[in-house]
Amino acid sequence: MNLADVFTVVLVIVGLLTVFVGWWLAVAGLFPQLVERCAERIGGAPFKCFFVGLGCIIPLVAGMVVLWRISANPGFRLLSLSLVIAVILAALAGAAGLALRIGRGLPASADGDEAWRRVRRGGIVLAITYGTIVLLPLTLLAGLGALVLARSAGASTATT
Repeated sequence: MNLADVFTVVLVIVGLLTVFVGWWLAVAGLFPQLVERCAERIGGAPFKCFFVGLGCIIPLVAGMVVLWRISANPGFRLLSLSLVIAVILAALAGAAGLALRIGRGLPASADGDEAWRRVRRGGIVLAITYGTIVLLPLTLLAGLGALVLARSAGASTATT
C-alpha cells in the first residue's frame, strides 16, 4: 500500500463524515421541530430509541434481503437498494437530533438562537466518534428509533 492508497482511504472517510454533518444540517434546517423532538426523545430515553430502531430495522432488512435474493429482475434489486438508502437517510435524519443534543451540551457564546450552530458542533463531535466504527450502527439505530418515536408523537399531537 503506497501513500496514494492511504490518502484515498482517509479522504473517502473524511468526505463521508462531512456528508453526514451536511445531511444533519440540512435536516435541521428543513425540519427543525422534528429534530427538536428527536433530540428530546434520544436525550430522554436513548435505550428505548435504540430498541425501537432495532425493532424497525430487523423486518426491513429481512424483507430487503428476501427481495434481493428471490428477484432476478434488476428493477426489484434497484428497489431493494433504494430502500436501504432510504432507511439509512431516515436513520441519519433521526441522528440529527443526537447531533443537536450533543451540540447543546457544548454551548458557545456565538450561538444565540441559531440552532444550526449547535447541530454543526454536535455533528462534528458525533462524526469524530464514528472513527471507532462501533458507534456508527448504534447511533443510526437510535436515530431511527428517535425518528419513529418523534413522528408518532408529532402525529398524535397534530390530530388532537
